[in-house]
Amino acid sequence: MSYYCDVTTWHHFSEWWGDVTVPHGCSASRGRSLGLCTAPSPGCHHGATGHYGVTAGGVTSPPADRCPQRLARVGPVLLAAHVRSVSLPGTPLLSRSPRAAPGRPLTLEQQLAASIARVLARYRFLLDSFVIEFFTNDQWATLPPSWQDVLADLPSPQLAALLLEKANPEEASYSMVWPLSLLAFKATAHALALPRAHCGGANSRPEEFQENLCQSTRLHPVFRKHVKPKKQHEIWQLGKLVKRLSELAQCEHVVDVGSGQGHLSRFLSFGLGLPVTAVEGNRHLVDTAKRFDRELVQAAWELSLRGPSHVAGWVDPQAPWPEFLLLLQPGVDISHPPTAAAGTGPPSLEPGMRTLPMVLGRDVAQPARAAVDPTGARSHVGTGVPIGHLQEPGQPAEHPPVLGRVLLTGLHACGDLSVTLLRHFVQCPHVAAITSVACCYMKLSTRETPVPPGLVLPPTVPPATYGYPLSAWVAGLPGHTLSYKAREGACHAAEDYVQRLRSQSPGLRAHCYRAVLETLIRAADPSKQCLGVQTIPGAHCLSFHEYARLGLARVGLDPSTPLDAAHVDALLRRQQQVIAYFTLVLLLSPLVESLILLDRVIYLQEQGFQCRLIPLFDPQFSPRNLVLVAAKAQSASALSTLVEDDSKG
Repeated sequence: MSYYCDVTTWHHFSEWWGDVTVPHGCSASRGRSLGLCTAPSPGCHHGATGHYGVTAGGVTSPPADRCPQRLARVGPVLLAAHVRSVSLPGTPLLSRSPRAAPGRPLTLEQQLAASIARVLARYRFLLDSFVIEFFTNDQWATLPPSWQDVLADLPSPQLAALLLEKANPEEASYSMVWPLSLLAFKATAHALALPRAHCGGANSRPEEFQENLCQSTRLHPVFRKHVKPKKQHEIWQLGKLVKRLSELAQCEHVVDVGSGQGHLSRFLSFGLGLPVTAVEGNRHLVDTAKRFDRELVQAAWELSLRGPSHVAGWVDPQAPWPEFLLLLQPGVDISHPPTAAAGTGPPSLEPGMRTLPMVLGRDVAQPARAAVDPTGARSHVGTGVPIGHLQEPGQPAEHPPVLGRVLLTGLHACGDLSVTLLRHFVQCPHVAAITSVACCYMKLSTRETPVPPGLVLPPTVPPATYGYPLSAWVAGLPGHTLSYKAREGACHAAEDYVQRLRSQSPGLRAHCYRAVLETLIRAADPSKQCLGVQTIPGAHCLSFHEYARLGLARVGLDPSTPLDAAHVDALLRRQQQVIAYFTLVLLLSPLVESLILLDRVIYLQEQGFQCRLIPLFDPQFSPRNLVLVAAKAQSASALSTLVEDDSKG
């Protein structure tokens, strides 16, 4: 028999969730609609004392001293405390967690990482599943029957509202009573995930794009050329952060690693007056970055701007930091030398030196004022720092060595590259601060997959160190391992999927199409399993028979193979189950990302450094929106100032 809890009791219970032993049900509220109840149940029938878990039919009764109504009277506690959550059939409880060193309490990050690892280990059957095997592996049957009952035919907008979105319980509207185990699963996933809400607010799009969907009103037009809205938002937000941190940490040089086409480096150098070296392993991207630099210069009165120094070089994750510094020394690339000193504010104008407006806090639609400096040279001035220094063509360009205090930055540095930058920060005495925005978690090296697929230049020998786990604490947690599939899922854009569910996008059928196609592929050739089928353009606009014909051909099978129409139609009618299952998987994805990032935070803490995770970007625009910021001891106060500035928006 299943036990349920009314919405008000559950609301109080979910606040208490971080410190209780297990989720609890209240038999007095059995069968009451969660969407209609507004008051706690009048009584509670207590079961035997001790721990309980979920069975196929629901959950057992709680011990008397853990009744949700009694817990509600105690008050909320920190959600970062250990969660001993729901136990599904076949998933034994983890008996114990690592303990702190004698006399040293666990940090909140360590507690949270331990809780997340415990939850992810418990739901590994979801994390490690491929939705294309939904039918071949009968994945729906792996869910408790009580979950199947409420999710089977739930419309997509309801899946978004009741599972993925963090709506207040009293605002949720349930068409039927949900099992407490599913509610606890949702509450746990939301409570333990790192906060991703951007400080800029909850608008459907960032404020800078309210007037024009494609052009940020905060960036000067020369920085918007060739740059998509997502990247415009990112370089503005990260550029401000790097500028402020370089000032606070008194850094003399910025090194942008994994710089791609140089959009961030260009903004930091031309726009914010920072001396920048951009390191990129793809020579083609370096050449493109230089071309874009020249285009910017040509747009600035046909004069030559001194911008970032672009270096074509591969950053070896296994190489020591001195080898990394060799990339930054003279003789590597001298085409665009940095000129301004960081940390000194806007550089003063020397006689004859001209600037473009770097528009900070000013509507770029307003024309810049033409001004004359004391020498009579004309310049455009805005309300912020200069866009960069201009020199007359023909002046020699020098490439000063990277000396003194360095700030490392990486905007969506892929896989182990983000980890490598953190190691260089720890080990290299020249690196005083770092801002790291990660992505492509599936390309992290682990003990289980030392050479993950998809690397541009895979190592010739297995790595001596791995990208995950990085910290000794997480490495010692039971169940800390993350499969390739789990890490790949952490890269999904949950906010985008919410929008697709809300609008009931036709594209939602793509998962079901691919899962049905998998049954046809294996029926024709059992050796062909989980093959990479090239994307079929406009798949959601095709009938399944058209899709199947194209898909079979892509894996080398006869596209004219006759289909069992009745069987295929029966599977296609289960599309909503496929969507619901994938939504459950996606609900866990932020926990995977949270554990990976907490591992990096704890690693830096273990090395004695202060650090912060800041949700810098709007997740609607940039799903990988958490930036890890760290500074060394002499710059530690910079972090507190930086966080205070960020909290003020």
